[in-house]
Amino acid sequence: MSGAGTERESGVIADIIKDAEHRMDGAIEHAREEFGAIRTGRAHPAMFNKLLVDYYGSPTPLQQLATFQVPEARTVLISPFDRGAMAGIEKAIRDSDLGVNPANDGNVIRLVLPQLTEERRKEYIKLARHKAEETRVALRNTRRHANDAINKLVKDKEIGEDDARGAEKQLDQLTKKHVDQVDELLKAKEAELLEV
Repeated sequence: MSGAGTERESGVIADIIKDAEHRMDGAIEHAREEFGAIRTGRAHPAMFNKLLVDYYGSPTPLQQLATFQVPEARTVLISPFDRGAMAGIEKAIRDSDLGVNPANDGNVIRLVLPQLTEERRKEYIKLARHKAEETRVALRNTRRHANDAINKLVKDKEIGEDDARGAEKQLDQLTKKHVDQVDELLKAKEAELLEV
């Protein structure tokens, strides 16, 4: 086999692995956002990442409509850029699963987060574990998709068996690295939820 053919083969394999890594990184980033949206006993602006507000008939992310301040551990002040958005912001918060009741003084919306009950903590931990498992499944699906692409290259005789085995080994290491990251994120979220 010529050197140019081997170079092309390793380029194709590298592209498949690079694409898989990119997708896995995206899955981890998504998991980070999902975990950030799970409420803990402490207030933080990421709790509102998933909230959409009906802003003049268009669903708009709350983050684009206001600034957030956390003056105390369980208090959030939301200052809308446009006072016309206040009612929509209040409604979005009230309808969300955050379990808070917004108070509006005409300028800012004040939220005081209630202490998490033991039952609510367990529900949130269950939710976090579910999100972690969804991410692990996405990572395994990405690995399987990449392995299928490599196996097709072997079947079409574009790469050799040894190259395929090496690539599959790389994919397994990549998958393990990302699954470990998910486990770390979950562990941190569980610790945060159990903190009283």
